[in-house]
Amino acid sequence: MTRKVALVTGASRGIGAAIAKCLAADHDVIINFASREEQALQVLNTLPTGNHSIYKCDVQDHEAVKEMMKSLVEKYGRIDVLVNNAGVTRDNLMLKMSDEDFDKVMAINTKGCFNCIQTVSRIMMKQREGKIINIASVIGLIGNIGQVNYAASKGAIIAMTKASAKELGSRNIQVNAIAPGFIETEMTQVLNENLKNKMMDVIPLKRFGHAEEVAGVAKFLASKDADYITGQVIVIDGGMVM
Repeated sequence: MTRKVALVTGASRGIGAAIAKCLAADHDVIINFASREEQALQVLNTLPTGNHSIYKCDVQDHEAVKEMMKSLVEKYGRIDVLVNNAGVTRDNLMLKMSDEDFDKVMAINTKGCFNCIQTVSRIMMKQREGKIINIASVIGLIGNIGQVNYAASKGAIIAMTKASAKELGSRNIQVNAIAPGFIETEMTQVLNENLKNKMMDVIPLKRFGHAEEVAGVAKFLASKDADYITGQVIVIDGGMVM
């Protein structure tokens, strides 16, 4: 049976890497990265047997995204799953936030997601099927001090998920979002213990999540078991925002 093809953006580390590894059992996976080629290769080397590859592309560059999708279709013949995971943070209090930090987060997190959805949707419409999974955040639902830019970018992804699900549903393309809470990644490892303890106070399960727990939900949404699910936001946060 022909294996399905999955593109995971920002997959050289953290949640993206975990999703790439999880999907690789029954998909040929493309690990997208913007600058961390060595880390992308390390992730590639951990994947099980398959026609996996890495691809360098900065998703905020629309023309580069179109070239990436074209190259992948030429190589694989199709793209069945897109996971929009690429993202950055540039945290600061709103009154101190620079235009550059606001624009950078919106360009990569939100415009990058749009660029990939718009481009891959043309491919999936011809296939008459496809899965798009956008990695949002609980911060896009509840906001956070010092993260006006990040909250805006992730809230926009949630809205984009719902709008594109309505546009693409008639072509048998499901579009969903995952909104992780605090997940153990390089981003959270740098937090001091006092801040971590404060976060634990509002998490009923009293722990941070694991990237593999997010990846498991992504694998479900990429499967046929999720064929009747679209426009949804699945929160993985240990109960923090219930």
